[in-house]
Amino acid sequence: MSAIDLSRAALIVIDLQPDFMPGGALACHEGDAIVPGIDALLRARRFGHAVATQDWHPAGHVSFASSHAGRAPFESITLYEQPQTLWPEHCVQRTPGAALHPDVDWSSVDAVIRKGSDPRVDSYSAFRENHGPAGTRPPTGLAGWLRERGVDEVYLCGLARDVCVLWSAQDAARLGFRTHVLWELCRPVTPAGDAPTRAAMQRDGIGLADAAALST
Repeated sequence: MSAIDLSRAALIVIDLQPDFMPGGALACHEGDAIVPGIDALLRARRFGHAVATQDWHPAGHVSFASSHAGRAPFESITLYEQPQTLWPEHCVQRTPGAALHPDVDWSSVDAVIRKGSDPRVDSYSAFRENHGPAGTRPPTGLAGWLRERGVDEVYLCGLARDVCVLWSAQDAARLGFRTHVLWELCRPVTPAGDAPTRAAMQRDGIGLADAAALST
């Protein structure tokens, strides 16, 4: 079998940061299990381009439960007429927990998209922020960056499968990119998120790809 042509494809690694690892401020289920596989995939340099996203919040971010008196992490509120989960403080700018994971060789990454830096707006997707006070979801600039380089297909991995990976994949598909998720190189906040995540991906035409077939 001939190798898959990935020259017009981009690998997008979502939020592989220490704060999302076991023991971190907002630990994802088995988040550390995907680190070696993502490192190997980046080292293989099979993709035309590689991009990483980085949660990058200022202190006192609106998504932190501590920014809302009497609220606890994982409660939901209405913000700008949209549901907003309140999170533990995580990925605060220039803290060790916000760094890209130190056990990954990031040298093949062409661009790092920092998201969530507006103190008023959360940002799950690599492509667009969440709804803000104007009622819109401003773009991060990633879609234009990819199109300028001839990318028409994306493969996503990272954290968390049921939040930022899902939102990124949905936006990529809606923006016209052929979109695949490397399911085994993602982990959810909790396993309870997996069934609805699979259903959402199937509904939105997002494919599931085998990372092993792409790393050789």
